[in-house]
Amino acid sequence: MKYLTKEVRIGIAGVAALCVLIYGINYLKGIHLFKPTSYFYVKFSNISGLTKSSPVFADGYRVGIVSDIIYDYTQNGRVVAEIDVDPSLRIPKGSTAELTSELMGGMKLNLLLANNPRERYAIGDTIQGNTENGLMGKVTQMMPQVEKLLPKMDSILTSLNTLLADPTIPQSLHSLQSTLDNLESGSRQLNVMMSRDIPQLTDKLNTIGNNFIAISDNLKQTDYNTLLTNVNATLENVKRITDQLNQKDNSLGLLLNDSALYENLTATTANAASLLEDLKSNPKRYVHFSLFGKKNK
Repeated sequence: MKYLTKEVRIGIAGVAALCVLIYGINYLKGIHLFKPTSYFYVKFSNISGLTKSSPVFADGYRVGIVSDIIYDYTQNGRVVAEIDVDPSLRIPKGSTAELTSELMGGMKLNLLLANNPRERYAIGDTIQGNTENGLMGKVTQMMPQVEKLLPKMDSILTSLNTLLADPTIPQSLHSLQSTLDNLESGSRQLNVMMSRDIPQLTDKLNTIGNNFIAISDNLKQTDYNTLLTNVNATLENVKRITDQLNQKDNSLGLLLNDSALYENLTATTANAASLLEDLKSNPKRYVHFSLFGKKNK
């Protein structure tokens, strides 16, 4: 116990504290010092801010971390990232690695595993890496287009302000509101008419239709042959009377066709009229009467 002096105990405690501190710092970074891992290298042309201890994902699951980043000074534009992954992870040949920006601005490395069940990368092999722009990269690509749109947007806003400043706009809106009110009123009246007048009109049309049906039924029941026979007989009688009127072998025909008889009747009528006139003018010439039975000479 003589070797465990106070100074030795302090030194041992300091070393133990330093070991715990190193282990704790690595643990917080995601590095498990006593856990076995497999290491691979990923080659990039631009790591876009990737740092040590950045997470490594495969199919959305965290499988390791970036343990080191090495810049190749002999070949410009080449950066190699060393990754430590779970030894149970099998990386098929043909797989690639992709850098993706996170929402808070960090970077993460995604392993895009290929479908190759026969071959796989051995520990220490180099995997080809690519850079995916992510949300911020897409925003950066869109900025030039947005900058081109800004003058057009400014012109549109200026035109819109000029249009809104026009004093006729409120009047137009008021007229439009009045038009809408009139349309609403017309719609209500139309609804009232549809609910009140249309059923009455429909009933009348139905009544007319029923009357037409009744007339049609009556016409179907009419004996057209008998009716046509009666009409033809009546026309024959009229024709026979007309023929008799045109002939002189009957009294009515003679009356209508004998001109001498017509002239005699005319002369007789004229004489009768003249006699009546003379009778009115000289009644004593034709009638003689006296209260005493005497005649005037």
